[in-house]
Order: sequence, then C-alpha cells, then structure tokens
Amino acid sequence: MRSKVLLIYTGGTIGMMQDAKTGQLKPFDFKHLTEQIPELNKFDVSLSAVSFSKPIDSSDMSPEIWVEIAETIQKNYDKHDGFVILHGSDTMSFTASALSFMLENLSKPVILTGSQLPIGTIRTDGKENLITAIEIAATKEKGKPVVSEVCIYFEYQLYRGNRTHKYNAEHFQAFQSPNYPILAEAGVHLKYNQSALQKSSSKKLKVQTKLSTDIAILKMYPGITENVVNAILNTKDLKGLIIETFGAGNATTQNWFVAALKYRIDKGLVVLNVTQCNAGKVEQGKYATSASFNKIGVVGGADITTEAAVAKLMYVLGTATNKKDITKLLKSDLRGEMTV
Repeated sequence: MRSKVLLIYTGGTIGMMQDAKTGQLKPFDFKHLTEQIPELNKFDVSLSAVSFSKPIDSSDMSPEIWVEIAETIQKNYDKHDGFVILHGSDTMSFTASALSFMLENLSKPVILTGSQLPIGTIRTDGKENLITAIEIAATKEKGKPVVSEVCIYFEYQLYRGNRTHKYNAEHFQAFQSPNYPILAEAGVHLKYNQSALQKSSSKKLKVQTKLSTDIAILKMYPGITENVVNAILNTKDLKGLIIETFGAGNATTQNWFVAALKYRIDKGLVVLNVTQCNAGKVEQGKYATSASFNKIGVVGGADITTEAAVAKLMYVLGTATNKKDITKLLKSDLRGEMTV
C-alpha cells in the first residue's frame, strides 16, 4: 500500500514564492505544490497538506502553536503513516524538542524541515529538503516505519530533533547535533544509522499539551552582577530556571551568587544546569566551581542542548506536580534528549 504522508505548513522561508507582478515573497498555495515541485509526482506516496490559516515567521513560534501542531498530528495520526512539518529554521530545534516530549509513545516519523532560501528561487535548498523529508516520512520496512521519532532533516542529514541546534545563518548546512550521531545521510542512497534510531512504541499515542512558560534562562558571563541575577531570580511566578554555565557546568563561586540560588531553590525554584559549549556535557562537582551546585540542589543537565532544556522544563513543569518528581524527570532521559 502507498504510504500516506501529511504536510503541515506552519510558515517559514521554505513556503515562500516570488509574486510575478510585485516581486514580493508570499506563501504559496499548497494545493498547487506539485506544480512547483513536479518531482513529487514521481513518488509512490499519497500526499496531503494542511496549512496554518496565518503562516508565521518562526521567530513568533510559541507553546500555543506547538500545541496546535501536536493536536494536528493527533487528529490525523491514524490516517497517515508519516508527517512532514515545514517550519522556519530559526526556532526549528525548539519546536522539534517540544514535539518530542509532547508526542508520547510515538511510533511514526515526524520530520521537520525548511530552507535557507525560498522554494520559489532558483538556488533554493528547499526542494531537496522537502523531497527527502517526504521520502523518509514514507519509508517502511516490513510494513513498519523506519523512523519513529521527531527529527530534523536539513542538507542531506537527518538528526534527532531534540539533539540539534542551529549554528549557521548563511550556509545550507544550518544544523548540528554534536552530542548524538546523525540518524541518516542522503547521498545516492538513503543510509540509516539503525543503532542510533529511537525504538518504536507499541503503546497508543498520547499527546501532552500542558506546558509551563514560567521559566527563564540565565547565561553566565564574566562580570555578571548581583543585580542582574536577582532581577531574574525574582521574576514573578518563576518556577524553573536554566543556567547556561561555562565548560563542564561551572559558574562563579562568589558567596552572593550561591546564596541567591540556594534561597530560591529552597523556596521551590527548579534550576537546571546546561553548558554554553556546543559539544560536551555538564559534570557537576568535577571542578570546585560547580561543587556548590550539588550541595544546594541544582540539577545537572548532562549533554542536553539549551533548546531541548527549554522544551523539557516547560513539559516537566506542566505535567509533574511536586519537586521530587520534577527533579527525577529532569535527570532522566525521556526521549533520547540526553546521555545518562
């Protein structure tokens, strides 16, 4: 049987066409998708598409839209074999991470892709990204999807979505996954890294839509002041804080800093420690400059990315009710987002 793939267009550069009269970029009608990309007619795939009523720039992405995407997948889950989400690249890693947590017991591919140039331009990277993303979403072996997780496909490589970050605003190869292997590479053939792929779930899909946005990020830098730290720590209704630390999880050991963190942690604040480095992991206590974090209750984030940490913290705070459970979930590898 032909695989059925649903395209979900949220917005972004990939869906833009140049108006013949004005020269301005505007979203094109996905009903005429095969007119723009005739190669799709060669696929033995049943392709359908839905588009947001008002396509957005990915800079305007929000948890409310994540919920809309997740519910669209849930509504169409039994009718399709795979899903391709067309999305702006700037916040794609955040969305991929969020969906990985929200789509519990996923057993079908959810592939996010986009482009650096509009699909209506001659040198666009969007055509190849879209064509291969559809092929991956449709691929089965022995009647079962080869991929059964939330991924990003960009410039010939398939990544686990919650392991990525966008590192380049100009090159077609815009994403990296420094702490986890590539899931597949597209050359003459599509070569899958079977050992790296997430195992398919036999349970029924469950969509979690409760996300808490009462979080903040504190990025450490030399010379950070007590006023700056306290301004963030004293944010109204703050429930969770991500600290972007140096190297293997290190930060200043000044008494005022440690005391301020301890005071808020004792009052119920959840603090997650992630590294500013693109690769590597947090190892709290490896150096004296992070030993105090273990004592006051900061949670070490291992090799999780900031993008995945944001999504995970929103998800955990939205679903767990007490601090013990929250801490346990943050320390656990829930969707392949960290190495523990």
